[in-house]
Amino acid sequence: MATNKYFTDQTFENLSPNAINFSGAEYDHCVFKNCDFSAVNLSSFVFTDCTFLACNLSMAKLTKAAFRGVKFIDCKLLGLSFSVINTIGFSVYFENCVLNHSSFYQIKTKKTVFKQVSLVEVDFTEADVSESIFDDCNLQGAIFEQSILEKADFRTAYNYIINPQLNSLKGAKFKLYGLPGLLTAHKIIIEA
Repeated sequence: MATNKYFTDQTFENLSPNAINFSGAEYDHCVFKNCDFSAVNLSSFVFTDCTFLACNLSMAKLTKAAFRGVKFIDCKLLGLSFSVINTIGFSVYFENCVLNHSSFYQIKTKKTVFKQVSLVEVDFTEADVSESIFDDCNLQGAIFEQSILEKADFRTAYNYIINPQLNSLKGAKFKLYGLPGLLTAHKIIIEA
């Protein structure tokens, strides 16, 4: 296995898990299309200003991997643990993705855009997602405990349960129909 490979301004298409035969590679301004990185060890990889289109990264190992200015569009990202990544410069954008059963435990991911993303049972415990946008996102079973959600936008999100006593919500935005998700912990019954 070769180490410390560097790639810039390249497009990679239809890569399969066994096509990744190096470790700790760095990618700068690269595009990945229809690639299957499921269960691949991406530990110590560095992705800067890269775009993943219709890729599968489910269950990939992300220990010390870096994602800086990375976009995921139409991707499957099941069971990822962002809690073990290299957090320096961490910045991601998700659109039309499935992130179910992933973890952002203790991660600072301010101003992140989640657009039409399935976030079923995602762990945001002690995460800082302030000023993030949850646009048309399914947050069923997502865990928010000691999370910083200040100025986050949940106006079009749905199926969330967020206890205001356990999370910092100053300036967060919600629609009236989302009120039950904020009061569930208090066992208050709301009827239309």
